[in-house]
Amino acid sequence: MTTSCVLLTATGFAAAADSVSVEPISFENPDFIRGMDVSSVLSLEEAGVVFRDAGGEEQDLFRLLSDNGVNYIRVRVWNDPYDASGSGYGGGNNDLQRAVEIGSRAKRYGMKLLVDFHYSDFWADPSKQTAPKAWQGLTLTEKQNALYAYTLESLNAIAAGGADIGMVQIGNEINGGIAGENSWWEMSLLLKAGVSAVRAFSPDVLTVIHFTDPQRTDGIKALADFLHDYGVDYDVFAVSYYPYWHGSLENLTAVLGYVAENYGKYTMVAETSYAYTLDDSDGHGNTVSPYANCTGDDLLWDFTPQGQAQAVRSVMAAVNAVPGGKGLGVFYWEGAWITAGDTTGLSGDAYTARLNANRQLWEDCGCGWASSYAAAYDPDAGSYYGGSAVDNQAFFAPDGTALESLRVFRDVVPVQLILGDADGDGEVSSLDATWIQRSLACMDVPETFCETAADVDGDGEVTSLDVTWIQRYLALIDIPYAVNTPII
Repeated sequence: MTTSCVLLTATGFAAAADSVSVEPISFENPDFIRGMDVSSVLSLEEAGVVFRDAGGEEQDLFRLLSDNGVNYIRVRVWNDPYDASGSGYGGGNNDLQRAVEIGSRAKRYGMKLLVDFHYSDFWADPSKQTAPKAWQGLTLTEKQNALYAYTLESLNAIAAGGADIGMVQIGNEINGGIAGENSWWEMSLLLKAGVSAVRAFSPDVLTVIHFTDPQRTDGIKALADFLHDYGVDYDVFAVSYYPYWHGSLENLTAVLGYVAENYGKYTMVAETSYAYTLDDSDGHGNTVSPYANCTGDDLLWDFTPQGQAQAVRSVMAAVNAVPGGKGLGVFYWEGAWITAGDTTGLSGDAYTARLNANRQLWEDCGCGWASSYAAAYDPDAGSYYGGSAVDNQAFFAPDGTALESLRVFRDVVPVQLILGDADGDGEVSSLDATWIQRSLACMDVPETFCETAADVDGDGEVTSLDVTWIQRYLALIDIPYAVNTPII
């Protein structure tokens, strides 16, 4: 049996002349995270959205992401995103049970999970850190205890559902506070409660503290100093980085480098995105449009799939440049949040009918950024509720077909083997199963045959069971291994 391996560059196959091209990165961290937040996926599926591979074949979103090199999934968790009658606030209606399902599906295709606790019943960001309804009126000590218990119980439930939890985020963009508290002392106590719960769950899971506005260099440094001065024990300092708001890539590297060099923490980008078009497809205005966030010195790429891929690659490179290998990775925010009903090309009565149908889906399924039911909890929702503001920043066309830019998560890896690609031709096919069978029978196999790629289950040897896993993968049967993804 041969042990030779051919290492593939980029995607491992010759790209078409008009396809997206991405320059690989030599990652300092061999486990560099190429992650994506897909928290809205269940609500989209409930609204009838179907995802397809680049060839138009219907496929599970999580398999599509894994096949294209995504190795980590991020999911937000809201305590109780429903009104008194049980109507969802929207934005995916991301309660604990949805996190359980998303985590399970991620694990099915070999991806780890970052659990993003907002400690709110709806969106939390620098201007909104509203305590969950059930925590309002609690004393600070009571809130600490509630946060600890909720975090630990939730993590146990998500793990029991089958997820492979690798990281836990204690709050979301907490520059302005967390769970209704906004003084540094109060915030530090709540952060410590959350970190303690994660440590109790598993000492191997990384804790993440997440801020935004990295363009405010002094402010980010002050936040890192605050965590240190108040004795908050954590593992990863994370920021959001949207190039239309958050300054240059050089500054991003510099502010993360400050945290890494002064406090020895890992750093990462917990959220980023970029538009592949300025067109809208659901009838709800977009964050990036012909009228907003589409110009500026830090928007270095075209609004095309090629530009989108280059933008993501550039953010990864900026995090990778953090000194000492402390750049842990990048998560793309809501890369599958497409429209539930495409309005492209419609006008007059046809457009109005489609928009009205979309509005009903946003209300019924929670697949828009907010429903009208959220108004009592989040006053902004009462004025602006509606659809997706990032459908033009997804990696999928309005009909759910994967764009070529999705391959950036795979192409950015400079040297790779593909799990299950025993003959090294860049794809997993029935021929790979045949070559493994021939190898086991001591028959001739190609010089490019690679045992590392053929050992699908990673048990250290190539057996007939690896043939079975490949056959099950090709038959679209769930398996516990990330076949057709890079081996770094």
